[in-house]
Amino acid sequence: MTKKTLHSIEETEPKKPLRADRPPTEGFVIIVDKHFKSEFDTAEAAEASGRQLKASYPMLQIEIYDAAGKTRTLLS
Repeated sequence: MTKKTLHSIEETEPKKPLRADRPPTEGFVIIVDKHFKSEFDTAEAAEASGRQLKASYPMLQIEIYDAAGKTRTLLS
């Protein structure tokens, strides 16, 4: 006999996963070697994370993508 899991109405929906073939529509995203990676609410958080990654792996090309403005900024 198996038990079925009951889900509460108050449970939040899981966050939709990012699609690698479509740019995000909101927030800021780190682009590592032309691939969308981590998503952030603010540009400052995305840049801090990108700089930390760049310090550990200087050979990577890291950009910050602004979904609202549809612009990319290269971290150097």
